[in-house]
Amino acid sequence: MKKIIPIFAFVFFCAFNSLGQLEDSFPEMAGITLTDKEMSVPTDTKGEYTLIGLAYSKKAEDDLKTWFQPIYNEYVREAAGGLVPDMGADINVVFVPMFTGIKRGASSSAIKKMKTGIDEKLHPHVLVYSGKMGDYKEALDFEKKDTPYFFVIDEDGKIIYATSGRFSTKKLNEIDELVGGYN
Repeated sequence: MKKIIPIFAFVFFCAFNSLGQLEDSFPEMAGITLTDKEMSVPTDTKGEYTLIGLAYSKKAEDDLKTWFQPIYNEYVREAAGGLVPDMGADINVVFVPMFTGIKRGASSSAIKKMKTGIDEKLHPHVLVYSGKMGDYKEALDFEKKDTPYFFVIDEDGKIIYATSGRFSTKKLNEIDELVGGYN
């Protein structure tokens, strides 16, 4: 019975969620983490489920930050000796501030500010993208510049869930229920 609910949730979200192109592959996005490591999503996350949060304006970035602590607590937090028991689904987390157009030149100074303004525990999970917006905007159906967008991709890099806006417990529960049904 437990597996029926997540499967129903998946069908419901596929039918009614208009963000992104559900079941399409997430477009390749490369950048540098706040730990100065190169990362490319979904290539570097293949084989695992991944939650990706994207923002391409200051206002959207502020709303993106509302997700940091709840997502850290649910999916990232570690205790001495390993992962905290009963933390929910096993999922990668990648927050992506996007620097496009004229803002690309400001990415270096923004990275320095982020390194001091974001908890160090989240640094490996923040991927700074600096490049063109066009392909991503179309492929992921970005409509509102001042809104962060969130996608869950499966082990093969296909989008299985999409939402936008500030954090809410309801959205977290939807993600957890959906991803928990696949693990």
